[in-house]
Amino acid sequence: MFEAPDETMLREEAEERLRALAGDHASLREDQWSAIRALVVERSRVLVVQRTGWGKSAVYFIATGLLRDLGEGPTVIVSPLLALMRNQIAAAERAGIRAVTINSANPEEWGRVYEQVAEGLVDVLLVSPERLNNPDFRDNVLPELAESAGLVVVDEAHCISDWGHDFRPDYRRLAQLFEELPPGIPVLATTATANARVTRDVAEQMGPETLVLRGPLERDSLHLSVTRLAGAEQRLAWLAQTLNELEGSGIVYTLTVSAAQEIAAYLREQGHEVRAYSGQTEPAERLEAEEALLANKIKALVATSALGMGFDKPDLGFVIHMGAPQSPVAYYQQVGRAGRGVERAEVILLPGSEDKEIWQYFSSLAFPPESQVRATLAALAESGGVLSTAALETRVDLSRNRMEMMLKVLDVDGAVRRVKGGWEATGEEWSYDSERYARVAAARAAEQEAMLGYLTTTDCREEYLRRLLDDEAARPCGRCDNCTGAHRSTEVQAAVLDQARERLTRPGVDIDARRQWPTGLSDLSGRIKPELGAEPGRALGRLTDIGWGNRLRELFAAPDAPITDELFKGVVQVLASWGWESRPVAVVSMPSTSRPQLIASLAERLSQVGRLDYLGALGYRAGSPGSQFNSAKRVQAIRGTLAMPRELGERIADCGGPVLLVDDRVDTGWTMTLGAALVRHAGAPAVLPLALATTT
Repeated sequence: MFEAPDETMLREEAEERLRALAGDHASLREDQWSAIRALVVERSRVLVVQRTGWGKSAVYFIATGLLRDLGEGPTVIVSPLLALMRNQIAAAERAGIRAVTINSANPEEWGRVYEQVAEGLVDVLLVSPERLNNPDFRDNVLPELAESAGLVVVDEAHCISDWGHDFRPDYRRLAQLFEELPPGIPVLATTATANARVTRDVAEQMGPETLVLRGPLERDSLHLSVTRLAGAEQRLAWLAQTLNELEGSGIVYTLTVSAAQEIAAYLREQGHEVRAYSGQTEPAERLEAEEALLANKIKALVATSALGMGFDKPDLGFVIHMGAPQSPVAYYQQVGRAGRGVERAEVILLPGSEDKEIWQYFSSLAFPPESQVRATLAALAESGGVLSTAALETRVDLSRNRMEMMLKVLDVDGAVRRVKGGWEATGEEWSYDSERYARVAAARAAEQEAMLGYLTTTDCREEYLRRLLDDEAARPCGRCDNCTGAHRSTEVQAAVLDQARERLTRPGVDIDARRQWPTGLSDLSGRIKPELGAEPGRALGRLTDIGWGNRLRELFAAPDAPITDELFKGVVQVLASWGWESRPVAVVSMPSTSRPQLIASLAERLSQVGRLDYLGALGYRAGSPGSQFNSAKRVQAIRGTLAMPRELGERIADCGGPVLLVDDRVDTGWTMTLGAALVRHAGAPAVLPLALATTT
């Protein structure tokens, strides 16, 4: 039984630690002290729901210092993003706290970190939620950590709840961790974006005696506005023009990786110092980009939501969204990055016509239907052992990301278990909670409608968002465009608009050739034989781009028809700028049951303009392969249907040069890969893939 410390002396020490962390004039808020007292004196469980910039990290760093002074073990912080971890480590150093991390970016350091923790040299260990389900960490490291921890902290705790805007299956394991913690180990969960339902859900998972400290979410430095422009080129030009007028540095958020790359490239052409930032950016480049923004060496990061929770730059002057997020809660969380240490920060939303389609895509990644879940459980049970995710892909048609998300949920539910080498069935009975999944889907749809409401409301924008977060203190802010009546001009300079239009209509993106067969196939493995492989290809544009993407999405939403002159002109420009080693001498088209007119007309017109021989189209043995969602299933289906007509094979053998292989779109790339293999096998010395659109 621990001896309760003197509370007067404890608060004095807490105030002193806060001043070391935040400056000589800082003093604890009452809710900050209430949380610290509950953790250090009462060893309770506490959920803190407070606005960004309120000082939630100060609570756990001060509590850590006080608990360490009392001889307690290190604090374990579960933190979801690398950018957030880096900021937390820097803040810990200012508070005199020794913090280390284990995450996907530093596996070579894990052993040394574990040794430092065991030797008592570490005050704070930050772990990513994915570590919680790593078999070695879960079975060998986590139990010892849980036994010896002085404090357990869950940052961005709304991720625990599948009602939250950023639910993560790995976070579900935390409820089990809470149950297994020895008595007397305090737990703190923090978030800035939880409505009443999410708050209740997280508190229930933490335990019945959880203290909830929830405050108003007002941010008196934020000036929210919405600016509607006619099209993508107008939005891009307006952005380039407006960046010159905005104070300080900031973040330009996009909905997709390709949009981040495209917009960043255009802004650099316009003379702005910006960097693109996404989950696909290499860790070293991400760190360099974050540091450049923190040091005001660049005007902005053009980022996806990978730069989100916890990124701490007090003087961030603006946040602009090129496209609306599908959740108002997620939007308020992202804009909360701005204005923490400045009197005024601009928050601007530029909605796009493509937003709803992007929302629909993300919605399609929800928890799979019961039939696919049952097929996965049956495959694991029938194997009688361990199956890797790749092996499961040959048995269940789900994309890799969606399958891994499903398996993590099943793992937490006890139906499967992650082990070295993959996954195994536990044999435990499991029920599909269809009602809950339907309610979550309905909640997501309601969030999208609420986001549309934010765009069109004539009332206070901040109050609108705060009410969606169930903030009882919500009231008109007096600062947003609706409160002040000061709406931003939509005028753009003609020269800037012309440059934006030229950028967005600049055709051509690369299609990387597949070099490796999917794992898990019995008769195809390893590298694709060079004599069957395709050359790097080209597409007119990405479906997710804000330039050609808009035109291409319209094309695929319409009934099949011959290619339009506008799109064909763009394809010709792609060919003109290709820079191939050997010019193609012939054209072959892929077969299609959905768009035969489109593909045939494209191939025939290319042969005429390029003076190439149109040799014909590949065929299907018995209908098209349909749609599959992972590589193994896709390859199996295409191999069973795609065929080389005998006459076409003879013409390819006689053509004597590279062949242009034409399709309407490239998704996984396997249709083009297997089509190229057939053409190469027939005698073509090289195959150059060409498509109107790519989704990668």
